Amino acid sequence: MRQHIDILTMGCSKNLVDSERLMAQLRGAGYSVAHDPEVCSGDICVVNTCGFIGDAKEESINMILEQGQRKAEGTLKRLYVMGCLSQRYLTELQAEIPEVDGWYGKFDWTRLIEDLGHAWDNALTPGRIVTTPSHYAYVKISEGCDRRCSYCAIPLITGRHVSRPMEEILDEVRQLVALGVKEFQVIAQELTYYGVDLYHHRAIAELIDRMAAIEGVEWIRLHYGYPADFPWELLEVMNRHKNICRYLDIALQHIADPVLTAMRRHITSDETYAFIERIRREVPGIHLRTTLMVGHPGESDEAFDQLLAFTRWARFDRMGAFAYSEEEGTHSAKAYADDIPEEVKQARLSKLMRLQQRISADVQAAKVGQTMRVIFDRREGDYLVGRTEFDSPEVDPEVLVAVSSLSASASPESFIGQFADVSITEADEFDLYGTLALPTQNEQ
Repeated sequence: MRQHIDILTMGCSKNLVDSERLMAQLRGAGYSVAHDPEVCSGDICVVNTCGFIGDAKEESINMILEQGQRKAEGTLKRLYVMGCLSQRYLTELQAEIPEVDGWYGKFDWTRLIEDLGHAWDNALTPGRIVTTPSHYAYVKISEGCDRRCSYCAIPLITGRHVSRPMEEILDEVRQLVALGVKEFQVIAQELTYYGVDLYHHRAIAELIDRMAAIEGVEWIRLHYGYPADFPWELLEVMNRHKNICRYLDIALQHIADPVLTAMRRHITSDETYAFIERIRREVPGIHLRTTLMVGHPGESDEAFDQLLAFTRWARFDRMGAFAYSEEEGTHSAKAYADDIPEEVKQARLSKLMRLQQRISADVQAAKVGQTMRVIFDRREGDYLVGRTEFDSPEVDPEVLVAVSSLSASASPESFIGQFADVSITEADEFDLYGTLALPTQNEQ
C-alpha cells in the first residue's frame, strides 16, 4: 500500500501552483497524495502557508497547530511546513512549534522531496497535478516583485522579480492543454513586469501572443498588473486574439495624490484617470477588476471622499477592498504611525463596499437580454454554475442556469467543463441567471 500524504494550501493561487508541482513529484515518487481533503488521513502532512497579512498568517499558524495536535495524538507521523510564512518567520516558528519535522521557505521547498529520500525529477510530465476543476488552471509566470509599495510585505518574502523562461511557460501550457485544460489564469505578483530580468524589456505581450496561438487554449485571463509604466502593446495583443478574455486585474489602491505618494505607487491621480480611460478606449467592453485600500496612514477625510468619487466615476466591473493593516518591516511600518483608528478604517471600508455593491448591481443588470458565452464549473443543487469571460474563478460573479430548464435528454453533468451560449434573463448584485440559448454550442 502506498504511503499517503495530505497537502493543505493556504493563501493565493500562486501558492496553489507550488502545491500542484509538489504533488506531481510526490506521485511520481510513488506516494498517494490528496489536496485539501475534508478530513486529513495521511501519515504525512504538508502545510503550504501564507504570510501576506495578519488574518492569513493567523490562519496558517492555526492550521500548523491543528496538524501538530494530530501528531501529538499519534494520528500523524510527520509534519512539514513550506511557503511564505515560514520564509519570513523561520527562526521564530522553529522555536515555537517543535512538532514540525521540516521547515521550508518559498523557494527551497523542493528539498522536501530529497528529505523524503527521493530525487527531484525535472523531466516529469506533466509537471503539475491540477487541483482546480480540470478545465481551468493557473499559470504562474514569475515570482517576486521589484515594486516597493509602502504597505506590502511581499517583496520582503519573495525577493526581487524573477521571470520564468518563456519557452518553459509555453511548454507547461501545452502540457495542460493535453490534460484537457481550456482556460488559463495567468498570474504573477506583477505580470506587466514580466521579462525585464530575462529579456531586458517587458515581454508580457509577446508571451500572451504566443500563448494565445497554442491550439486548445480557449480562454486566457490576466491577473495582477501594475498601472505605472504599463506595457500598452498588451492591449493590442488582447484585441488581436479572441481567446484572450477582455478582462484585466490591476490593483490601483487609491486615487488621492497624497496617499498615492505615501504608498509609493509612482502614479498620480490624473494619470490614473487617464489610464482607465485609455484602457477602455483601446479595448471596448473590457471588464476591469481592481483592489482599493482604505485607512493607509495619512488618509484624510478629503482623500477618502476622493476615493469614493473615483469609484463612482470608474464604475469598476469587479472590485475588492481592504483596510490597511500594518505589516512589520514594510516602509509604512517604519515611516508612518498607524494613525487611523480601526473603527474609522472599517467604517470607510463598509461605505466603499456599499457603493461598489450598487455599481455591481447596475453592471450585472445591464447584461440582462444579452447572450453570453459561458463555461460551466460545477453543478450546485438545482443549478449549473458557470462563468463568462469577465469572471475569474472564486472571486467574481457567476452565471446560474436552472437544471430544470434543460431538455429532458440533457445530462447536467455533461455540461461541466464545456462552453455554452446562455441567454441572460435575470441579474442580482452579484450573479446572473439565464437559460441555454438554442442551439447549444458545447465545445469538445
